[in-house]
Amino acid sequence: MTKEELVRAITKKADVHQHIAKKCLEAFLETVKEAVSKNDEVRLVGWGKFAVIERKKRKGRDPRTGKEIIIPAKKVVRFYPGKNLTL
Repeated sequence: MTKEELVRAITKKADVHQHIAKKCLEAFLETVKEAVSKNDEVRLVGWGKFAVIERKKRKGRDPRTGKEIIIPAKKVVRFYPGKNLTL
């Protein structure tokens, strides 16, 4: 599902105009982005949480040369699904 398809689905389910649904979705995404950039978790009970984890440095290979390289440690955002989101 693309962002535009999601906006159309929200428009139908919430019975609001498309520009309002798009604005709400963008506000949600921006709020999550701001929170995780501060290393905060965003928890939606029963649905899931967004959290920042730190990946350790590790060995990898340059796909062009096949030479071994060190991939530096970095922080990434991870989504953990909740119980109500299971299929």
